[in-house]
Amino acid sequence: MIMKLIKYTFITVLLAGTVCSCSDMLDTKLTNEWSEDDTWTNAEKAQGVLLSVYQDVMISPDAWDGNFLDAATDNALTRNTGSSVYRAGQGAFSFSTNPLGIWSKCYNQFQQIHIFLDKGLTNDVCYSMTSEDNDRKIKQRLKGEAIFLRAWTGFQLLQMYGGKTDDGSVLGYPIVTHFVTPEESSHPENFVRNTYEECVKQIAEDCETAMSLLPLTYSGSDAILGENLFGRASGLAAAALKVRVLLYAASPAYQPDNIVRLNGMGDYTIVDQTAYQAKWERAATYAYEVLQMSGMTTYAALKPKELYDGGDAQSTEFLFRTFVGKGHAIEGRHYPPFYYGNAQTVPSHNLAAAFPAKNGFPIDDPRAGYDKENPYSCIRDNRFDVNLYYQGRKFGANDSNIDVAYGGKDSDYLNEKASRSGYYLAKFINTDLANFIKPLDQQESRHYNPMLRKAEVWYNFAEAANEAWGPKVVGPDCTMSAYDVIRTIREKSGGITDVTYLDEMAVSQESFAKLIQNERRIEFAFENQRFWDLRRRLLPLDETILGMKVTRKVDGTEVFEVVPIEERPLDNMRYYYLPLPYDEILKNSNLMNNRGWGK
Repeated sequence: MIMKLIKYTFITVLLAGTVCSCSDMLDTKLTNEWSEDDTWTNAEKAQGVLLSVYQDVMISPDAWDGNFLDAATDNALTRNTGSSVYRAGQGAFSFSTNPLGIWSKCYNQFQQIHIFLDKGLTNDVCYSMTSEDNDRKIKQRLKGEAIFLRAWTGFQLLQMYGGKTDDGSVLGYPIVTHFVTPEESSHPENFVRNTYEECVKQIAEDCETAMSLLPLTYSGSDAILGENLFGRASGLAAAALKVRVLLYAASPAYQPDNIVRLNGMGDYTIVDQTAYQAKWERAATYAYEVLQMSGMTTYAALKPKELYDGGDAQSTEFLFRTFVGKGHAIEGRHYPPFYYGNAQTVPSHNLAAAFPAKNGFPIDDPRAGYDKENPYSCIRDNRFDVNLYYQGRKFGANDSNIDVAYGGKDSDYLNEKASRSGYYLAKFINTDLANFIKPLDQQESRHYNPMLRKAEVWYNFAEAANEAWGPKVVGPDCTMSAYDVIRTIREKSGGITDVTYLDEMAVSQESFAKLIQNERRIEFAFENQRFWDLRRRLLPLDETILGMKVTRKVDGTEVFEVVPIEERPLDNMRYYYLPLPYDEILKNSNLMNNRGWGK
């Protein structure tokens, strides 16, 4: 079957807060001496089952063999040719191979969630020794967390495996809402892929249930619902996840052939405009509803420091985030080698070129004032420096500038680990202190990975509202349009106040959609969204990865040349959808694979 009976492991380090058991607090049994009955009568052990799901869900932003998923897109590349993202970027998918596969992991998480729901909320386990009311409140919160984690896990499966089949239908994953027994597991033929829309409905319902059980945010000093619980699932996190799944459900890649027909790479025809538009209206309407919730009504730019030195306080921007750890591991993986890093993921020039000038025009527009012979003299969107280190830019607090020119300290001439693209990563890494990871002087930083941000809800509303009603049309019961949102975003995140180009792009849904796609690209760079955005919007996957070659003349002047670095042979429509696990297909003849991957 699609899952195996789990052997449970219990973690004793909790994500936030503490729990007290009604059993003997002086009991000193070793972890491996606890029986199953002990687990479901001991609050810490019972909650440990749920927290182990958090542990699996909350990953580092560069969790793909030490790389960001962007390295499998036109945003970046990796020098690690054995990594999963490199193989994904080279199209190393087959009917028997998916280097990014998460099927078994997700179904194991379902099992842990469901056994917790069955046994971790009964009268046999007590989470408060002093108050029955507190025990009830804690159980309500834990149930809400478990339901949210089921929704989150379901979306991970839908995002990875949802897709069209050869007959033109759109399928998701086999929905499971209970603990699968060994007897059920022995009959895999009883499990089929639910439709994509059925999966969306299940995830959305779980989000709604979680919202009814959880506080919108954790605030105050309350031990059960206070800010000490920040980091766990919340009502706003569930709302934002529902917005995301509705946006995916409206995207052209996930419509059956009777609504959207895929003609070729980057080419599709809307067959049923009414049905297609209705899904975008559903997404836009709910996104707007979420934007009216407390804490969501004002857009604020990302504070990059919160990614690498956020401290213990709550972030006003992060709705669901991972505490990656306190240290310098991310810096070690992505710093330039001159500063003792490995430069595993580096930005591409494709991404660099996506950032507009500060006057709002793209750099290929003459009005941007971009000079190919002096490319970094043009003042760019604020997010350019948030993401990239480039030739001549001072490297944080160090008394030196990036030098990728041939023979320069940051060039591949001097170090085989140096960037091939002429750029280095800035986002997520701490360069506020000099010699941050220098041996004997190593320092620490507190890193976070925002998996759901408030900004995403704003972007999702803008995308859906444009598709549903057009750029400047204010939809029913709304007070702002897609244009209004993007204007706010460009001003607050990019520092762009000139609306000339924005107005030019707002003449049609098609042109404004392209602008929104570019805005998403630069806002969420290295937050591992580009890989999925390319697929759900049916955008080209085979863009050649470009870099900036810098040559220094004898007189010290520099010559800049954009050069091809790496091909991405993803030129077949089947790459829009990823294959199901081969072993599962073999075991269950009822599992229909995605188009192009065979049975």
